[in-house]
Amino acid sequence: GQIDLAPFSFSQASDVIAYDIEDAIRSYAVTGGTPMYLTLFDYDRPLGENIREEILSPTAVLYDEPEFLLRTELRNPARYMSILEAVATGHTTPNEIAGATGIDSGPLSKYLQTLRQLRLIDRSVPVTASAKQSKRSRYRVADEFLRFWFRFVEPNRSSIEQAPTIVHDGTIEPHLPDHVATTFEDVCQEAAWAAIRQSTLERYSQVGRWWYGEDEIDIVGLAPGAERILFAECKWTSEPVGHSLVSELQEKAERVRWGPASRAEAFALFSKSGFVDGLDEELDENWSLFDLEDIADLL
Repeated sequence: GQIDLAPFSFSQASDVIAYDIEDAIRSYAVTGGTPMYLTLFDYDRPLGENIREEILSPTAVLYDEPEFLLRTELRNPARYMSILEAVATGHTTPNEIAGATGIDSGPLSKYLQTLRQLRLIDRSVPVTASAKQSKRSRYRVADEFLRFWFRFVEPNRSSIEQAPTIVHDGTIEPHLPDHVATTFEDVCQEAAWAAIRQSTLERYSQVGRWWYGEDEIDIVGLAPGAERILFAECKWTSEPVGHSLVSELQEKAERVRWGPASRAEAFALFSKSGFVDGLDEELDENWSLFDLEDIADLL
């Protein structure tokens, strides 16, 4: 027999990450779910100290780990490194990646296919679209640590070797919340599936992201047989979520083309900093609100 060993999900990795739920999500956004990376961190130390000691030190195992990985697997690692850096820094469509790397679309498609086969990047389409037919594909770095490394370490290597603490305090720490926000969406998707299994949310057979033009929704769940759809947003912000996000999600939901006009709609909000006073009482039974403690309980 054989087993396909994937990295740990956040719920699996949280058994190793001995931080509270907020710092555990922040830490997972740095290490990802690879067991070796998880166990290199000392969870008795603050996250920033772990980053400085285990990643930003030129003698640390993780300092050169992605480059070593690519040189082991690929003949021309420089091209693949440039693609991964482009995707990690927000260039997610083939046209954007081609523009950022200078690689023509023909060769680029082969490089992207190789990176997908190595599971270094993922391709996704809106959850309402066909994976084979949709032309609205986006790419993302599949591993959280690689995404962190290509965003913060690779572009700053010369500075890290001279002043790692300054790089951490001046470059990484201010932009880490934006990096973690993407990870939080994945954690919330895990929590949504857990809520479905535990009947906290109704049943949905497909859960994923949705986008069209300028509109994006972090989580959309589909129940085709029941003609039911779920819309959810995830906010990793320092302020409690309020009425503006409720209105914004309702407006975007109206533009999602799926199912009949009589479809049943449900909504959910996931928030790092909770919700403004009274919000849960003002919303009807079609809304579910989850703060960090709720997410921890689900997972």
